Amino acid sequence: YVMLLTLSPYTPRFRDRVSPPGVMIRPYLNGFTIAFNVSQPNTWQPYVDNMHHFLAAYDDKVQEEKNIECVPGQYFIQGGSDSEEKKACQFKRSLLQNCSGIEDPTFGYSKGQPCILLKMNRIIGYRPGAGVPVSVDCKVQKGNESHLRSVDFYPGNGTFDLMYYPYYGKFTHVNYTSPLVAMHFTDVQKNYLVPIQCSLNGKGIINDLNSDRFLGRIIFTLSIGK
Repeated sequence: YVMLLTLSPYTPRFRDRVSPPGVMIRPYLNGFTIAFNVSQPNTWQPYVDNMHHFLAAYDDKVQEEKNIECVPGQYFIQGGSDSEEKKACQFKRSLLQNCSGIEDPTFGYSKGQPCILLKMNRIIGYRPGAGVPVSVDCKVQKGNESHLRSVDFYPGNGTFDLMYYPYYGKFTHVNYTSPLVAMHFTDVQKNYLVPIQCSLNGKGIINDLNSDRFLGRIIFTLSIGK
């Protein structure tokens, strides 16, 4: 009990060996296979609903009310005591452009061009990329590389801006909204199971550890029927 009293509820005591981040995708329904038929809305509507639910916290008005505009391209380092509430940078869903669900409320699923969102796990105090934004790329994980012919990334060229880091923890960074990278699969082979690997790239990132498929990368399958 006495030892517990020496621990801070706001930050880990030891942060000299921070693990590289894992990643997760949205939509996420019953595993890592996203399968639907374009001509059957009931097969892709659950993915669309999941995306809208997830992005509700990213609505532009919500972000403008809760968070502040920050300076891109540099870490947002905040001083003060560990218990002091920290400010959070705006990440508006409109930054996701064609994958925002604003102009196309089906996120491309009705056209057979699905959007998938990539999110880095939160790690207190972590500054990814050592001063250079971490980027994302995608490729066919195993099989015919020509089955994945085109992917667009948003925002920009598919990077996590430095201004969203470091993260100070749920007790003080109460309005923190994790940055996202949207991957718009605009040209995927139809009527095939296409295993795809999307990876983080940057200094300090580990994305090739066979024993952990979520560390710095994620593998999922697209199955798009006509």
